[in-house]
Amino acid sequence: MESATPRTWFVTGTSSGLGRALIEALLGDGHRVAATVRGRSRLDDLKDVYGDRLWVGDLDVTDTVALRRVVDDAFGELGRIDHVVSNAAYGLYGAAEEFTDDDIGRLLAVNLIAPIQLLRAAVPHLRRQGGGHYVQISSLAGQTGIAGASIYHASKWGVEGFVESLHEELAPFGVGLTVVEPGSIDSDFFARLDVASAIEAYRDGPVGALRDYLSDRAAVKRDAIGDPRRMARAIIEAAEAAEPPRRLVLGSDAYEWIEKALHSRLSALRSQEAAARSTNR
Repeated sequence: MESATPRTWFVTGTSSGLGRALIEALLGDGHRVAATVRGRSRLDDLKDVYGDRLWVGDLDVTDTVALRRVVDDAFGELGRIDHVVSNAAYGLYGAAEEFTDDDIGRLLAVNLIAPIQLLRAAVPHLRRQGGGHYVQISSLAGQTGIAGASIYHASKWGVEGFVESLHEELAPFGVGLTVVEPGSIDSDFFARLDVASAIEAYRDGPVGALRDYLSDRAAVKRDAIGDPRRMARAIIEAAEAAEPPRRLVLGSDAYEWIEKALHSRLSALRSQEAAARSTNR
């Protein structure tokens, strides 16, 4: 279905999953897409179909110099880019003390530093063109916390805090922002998980239970209820709305987990009101 008002989108992490579903939907709607991927040939099938409407950049998002160059090239060659989508990410699971320093650095480089640097690279272009919209793909993990995923949660909470602080900062330039919080997705995300080397002390606790669950690929796939194509459609509709939402929750599991977490935090906060006020000067 061709869009009545074709626009230009820039999307990272497009080789599979939600990123791939998003660019397929955009191209099918008649939009122009600048897609980044590690290995340009992974999008050759779409390039053959859509030709010049698909601009492909080969990018490791953790290479900040290359990231800035690709963003500059995309804006330079395509002119105005209306929507920038930060999607590249991966998962890492294990107990906090099981992670190596390299594990932590690598995950934060992809899931937290790269989105920060992508926005920093895109904002000068968005300002100069008079506005645009930035979409950060996060997760229900940006509002919750479970044993065995502490560093992944840290990256998602961190990137959500970063984006949340920018609404007023960028509003004068006509730049809007939306954080997308999907639940589980029927994709290869869990198949590509990095898992820390186990310490026996955690075997019989919640971290061990998570390991056992994630090792059962059939169960993980069965429980992944989110449809990437429907999620992609919801992202497009939200981004193109007259007033895009600050946050977009996708999937019934995400809604239920986030609602429970927010209720719990609000209840705990209210129980501390008297103590908080008692510490005023």
